[in-house]
Amino acid sequence: MELTQLEYFLTVARLQHMTMASKALNITQPALSHAIAKLETELGVPLFERNGRNVELNRYGKMFGRWVETALNNIQNGIQEIEEWSNPETGVIHISYLNILGVDLVPSMVRDYQVQYPQVRFELYQGDHGDIDEYLDKGTADMMITSRETTLDNHEWIVIRKLPLFIVVSADHPFASRSSLSLFELSGEPFVGLKKNCGLKATITSRFQHTNFELASTYDAEDLITVAGFIKAGLGVSVLPQTLGLMLDGLVWIPIQEEGWDWEVGLKWRKDRYLSPAAKRFIEYMDTASK
Repeated sequence: MELTQLEYFLTVARLQHMTMASKALNITQPALSHAIAKLETELGVPLFERNGRNVELNRYGKMFGRWVETALNNIQNGIQEIEEWSNPETGVIHISYLNILGVDLVPSMVRDYQVQYPQVRFELYQGDHGDIDEYLDKGTADMMITSRETTLDNHEWIVIRKLPLFIVVSADHPFASRSSLSLFELSGEPFVGLKKNCGLKATITSRFQHTNFELASTYDAEDLITVAGFIKAGLGVSVLPQTLGLMLDGLVWIPIQEEGWDWEVGLKWRKDRYLSPAAKRFIEYMDTASK
């Protein structure tokens, strides 16, 4: 059964005349008659009472017609909804992001974009690195906001923010009065690390590998706010970005003397996945805004 057969059927039912219906549909009358006959064969019942060129729905035709009208209306509504969701002016953008970025970066990003495109809507999904990666791979999210080190070969990537990393200690730590610190001075200090599902983990691991210096974690926390809490309690030191969600009383943020200690946060999406015009426009906007 084809969609055109159903459209032909409703046109014949409305006009009750095969020749008039064929002209309205811009097809030949024999082609229309064949399409209706094929539909009746598929259903196993006649749909019309025929009187020459004039036709009238029988009880089977009336029954079927109600369902066909509903089905075609639903299809049209589906087409319209897809248009609204994908339209760059009115569409919906699906983004997954790391929990810590929901305090400052993501809200400000959404606000600024909606100033320019007020009818665009966002569907947001947050979690740890494993969660947001799954949202992207399953197609729930169009893109994700994460760190560069988590990108794979089938990913596209643009940087949207560089966040400087700091050595963070408690207010009563001996290093608290220092204006800057070398990472090598942390040797022997209890270090509060991160478990692998935290998005910053890969960045910090990569930076330490480049310095040929290793720190043994005394604690491995699930998320950055927990790291900050452990530092505040005097249980160790760590390396963190200075974001709003981590600015706890009792913490001291000390600049790192070595260069290159930044957390690059950006948009990541899959090369092999369809992106709606709304999603593409958002990526272009963020790429331009970050330059």
